Amino acid sequence: MTSLVAGAFYWATSDKYADRRTTIVQVSTIFGEAPDYWSLAVLGSDQHYMISDFEIIALVEPPEEYPMRHAAE
Repeated sequence: MTSLVAGAFYWATSDKYADRRTTIVQVSTIFGEAPDYWSLAVLGSDQHYMISDFEIIALVEPPEEYPMRHAAE
């Protein structure tokens, strides 16, 4: 995985989080919009990590029969 997308969800593993179990992370722009300031937020927590702390496996693809909706919809 070479390029990340702000706000996107990815499957990832880390030696520093959850004993290398696969988890879902979101690319966060909380520290700034420029890619140099992006971090990874672990779902279900308020923790943000450096992108280099994780090995990105793949983009999370929502099932086609359940399109993603935003809370305002």
